[in-house]
Amino acid sequence: MLSIGEFSNICKVSTKTLRYYAEIGLILPDEINPENGYRYYSIEQLEKMLFINRLKSYNFSLEEIKTILDSEELQDEKLYLELTRKKKEIEKQVQEFEKTLDQLNNDISNLRQGKSIMSYLESIDVQLVEVPKMYLLSIRKMVHEYEIAEEYGNCFIKLIKKIQEDKLTILAPPMVLFHSAEFSPFGLDTEFAIPVKEYVTGTRDFYPGLCLKTVLYGSYSELSSVYAKQREWAEKEGYECNNALYEVYVTDPSQVLKESELITEIYYPIKKKVSNI
Repeated sequence: MLSIGEFSNICKVSTKTLRYYAEIGLILPDEINPENGYRYYSIEQLEKMLFINRLKSYNFSLEEIKTILDSEELQDEKLYLELTRKKKEIEKQVQEFEKTLDQLNNDISNLRQGKSIMSYLESIDVQLVEVPKMYLLSIRKMVHEYEIAEEYGNCFIKLIKKIQEDKLTILAPPMVLFHSAEFSPFGLDTEFAIPVKEYVTGTRDFYPGLCLKTVLYGSYSELSSVYAKQREWAEKEGYECNNALYEVYVTDPSQVLKESELITEIYYPIKKKVSNI
């Protein structure tokens, strides 16, 4: 038997942590002296503690680890599925860190050259275009920001199915229109749409008219910079918003291997401000 101190030293886990693990039922002492309350662990428990430490190193929560340990399924099968899921999570985090590191290096490089770290805004191109009327087959609903990616997939699957059933003709890539003027705790008033040739039951007219257009190559995380640049351009030139701003997804996010392959068109419908003079 090992005292809690010896067990703590071998596994590199504090005695305070071991007591907490016992409280939540993660790993219990093999024996507790009823006279003095001293806790003892068996040699066999060393492997279990090392297993817990290993899963913690993969960023599993204590709750997730306990679920794996308590699983009534074959533990190896359960563990394989959980490790595979965690691997995907970590790979995504690594991609995010790599992207952040690239951006950080660019900012450092710009500062060395005497440029502002916000100088990237100068490379965002804003065009003034006239967009003709189109017919949209769409689904409009309140959606929270964290739900948009999931709803994107769900809604466009439904729309494609409807198009196939009604034998409609797709004229342009999928788009999402944002009707909310401001943030709401109930979500954003969002419309998932596909332009079609035919005007039938379930479709609607949409005439964007005069718009600011920007083509974004790469991550959706840069969308806010595009919005800021377009709004700045509109304010400077004396324009204001005239309709729902919308994004056209030229490339399907589910079909690209890298974010750098994404192509998105951002449209900001505008009209000239009326002078109060």
